Amino acid sequence: MDTVLLVDDEKMITDPLARALTYAGYQVIVAHNGSEGLALAREKQPDVVILDVLMPQMDGWEVCQKLRQTSTVPILMLTALGDEVDRVLGLELGADDYLTKPFSTRELIARLKALLRRVELDRRRQIADDQLTVGDLRIELNTRRVFKGERELQLRQKEFDLLALLASRPGEVITRADFFDRVWGTDWLGDTRTLDVHIRWLREKIEADPGQPRFIQTVRGVGYRFAAEESS
Repeated sequence: MDTVLLVDDEKMITDPLARALTYAGYQVIVAHNGSEGLALAREKQPDVVILDVLMPQMDGWEVCQKLRQTSTVPILMLTALGDEVDRVLGLELGADDYLTKPFSTRELIARLKALLRRVELDRRRQIADDQLTVGDLRIELNTRRVFKGERELQLRQKEFDLLALLASRPGEVITRADFFDRVWGTDWLGDTRTLDVHIRWLREKIEADPGQPRFIQTVRGVGYRFAAEESS
């Protein structure tokens, strides 16, 4: 059972949200100011922190900054501030995601699940071998670098995530649902064609002939498969 630390000074938010999270299967710890939240984060070592920005004693930005000095715990920030600069600040200080108030409990739990899945995927990658080699393609998982021959490829974050998932399961058909679950999160609400667009971008970078792909093969109506015969 994952432990969630909920840090918000508004009981009208923490009380119903704590009940909803408990019902969803999480163990919940609640703090009502930044100082208490920081202390509990260090003491209890939660799996994820939900952190409000505007709080007494210590605001969420300062809590986030101090946590990041010693911890990689995923942080989801709650903010009533609509300014993009304020949201970007939280991300630059080390937050992993943000949600603007007012929000639905359903959306928060969806984001929480997606965040924890990404953390678990990263954890598995750290356990796995650092490097995958397929033909002249070399993928360094820990450093998130990809080389074709001696030339380093510049991949977007999602492009790398897709390639790492494909190459780690050579010869296996990965369904579209599996891609969205592991790379975007099950509760992705955007256009599902975004997967095909990212695959096309990825092919343009790693394939000698994107029109006749050797590495990333389409399995029509199902998903994609990474060529197994070149794996080493």
